[in-house]
Amino acid sequence: MNEPTDRQALGRRVLRLRTERGLTQRALAEPDYTPAYISTLEAGKVRPSETALRYLADRLEVSYELLATGRPPQLAGELGLRLSEARQLLCAGESARAVEEFRVLAAEAERHGLAERQAAALLGIGDCALDLGELDLAIESFERSEVLLRDAPLPQRVPALRGRAVAHLLAGDLRYSCYLLESAIDRLNTDGLADPHALLLLYSAVIAPYMDLGAHRRAARAADLALALAPQVDDPALVARLHRGVARTLLAEGRAAEAEASLTRAEELYRHLRIGTELAHCHWMRGYLRAQDGDLLTAERELRLARELLARGQPTLYTQQIDVELADVLRRAGRPEEASALLTDLVDALGPGRGAVHAGAAHRLLGRIAEQRGDATAAEEHYRAALALLVDTSAAADLADLCRLLGDLLRRSGRLEEALDTYRDGLRHRAAPGTTTLGPAPAGPPL
Repeated sequence: MNEPTDRQALGRRVLRLRTERGLTQRALAEPDYTPAYISTLEAGKVRPSETALRYLADRLEVSYELLATGRPPQLAGELGLRLSEARQLLCAGESARAVEEFRVLAAEAERHGLAERQAAALLGIGDCALDLGELDLAIESFERSEVLLRDAPLPQRVPALRGRAVAHLLAGDLRYSCYLLESAIDRLNTDGLADPHALLLLYSAVIAPYMDLGAHRRAARAADLALALAPQVDDPALVARLHRGVARTLLAEGRAAEAEASLTRAEELYRHLRIGTELAHCHWMRGYLRAQDGDLLTAERELRLARELLARGQPTLYTQQIDVELADVLRRAGRPEEASALLTDLVDALGPGRGAVHAGAAHRLLGRIAEQRGDATAAEEHYRAALALLVDTSAAADLADLCRLLGDLLRRSGRLEEALDTYRDGLRHRAAPGTTTLGPAPAGPPL
């Protein structure tokens, strides 16, 4: 608020309170001040000193904070409690209800000039929007939260920055997601702001885009650094999220038993904290792990449980992504018709800007199912659709595998030159495994 507007709001507040109490300007002013001073103040032409404000607050029988700011002294605390209640709704999977609560709180905090509470409410809106698959709303909310905290130290801005990076990841912009997270990590570690909580949040978040980019070495390094930081952090929900991310890197290294142990640890923490949405993500990851081990029956059970916990009667971006992995399990279990029906409903809901990686995976699976039933034309269409979706995401491993599948299809069809070109494209995608296009990895923390 600028100075003239601030003075005018204060003047109106004094006038209203004085009138409500039936006081004249003289009765309010004397003995320490004059009626003319009160008149000038109420007209918004002067900014009173703290001494004058405390005198007037006493005469008007209100708190100094209420007179100076227009908000009750307990308001910030009350908003904090309501923010916690809204966060509990989100943790319980009630994202649609939670987002409405956060909107009310954001408006109330803005009305009273409570920037930190408004930023927290916007962070909540962003987190709800991620669950609901409303990625544009998520990015906008996280950006507004960051702007409100622009003068705060970087560690305070990290939750909103991390949220923005996750939204871009879900939209399929893997490189930009990495850029946001790596830049923040670098600044924290090189500027003497190596806050363990903030770093753990960032390292846990950067594992997923690293893995999708095929940067497995960086993902493993981020997991190692996060595990080293974990003993310094007393937030069990954050530590649980770390273990969930670490499980993915362990699985990529063929360490299935250790991945299962990490998932079990995360699940125990989420059950204790009663965070249903995150618990669902554990079942999702365990379903993926079981599918990689070939235990398709257990994989299907875990994925369906994860979907049930997340859906709450309303499909979201996350449940649609689970359905893609469930369809792969059904296909491998010899139930291609069920898989195809599930995927066909998904391909229109996913795409550029909304789950591009999983949209590519859906087309890839539909291509494989088409091949199994001998429809080479449909298979090629799906493989090419998947490539078009994934090429902008830089999902190296997925792109290379698609090139292999399409190349094999072209070769079997006798189109050898096209097949060779496709295989070469696949090799280019895998030319530098374990790296990204972002340059050197960020500096490590001073552990």
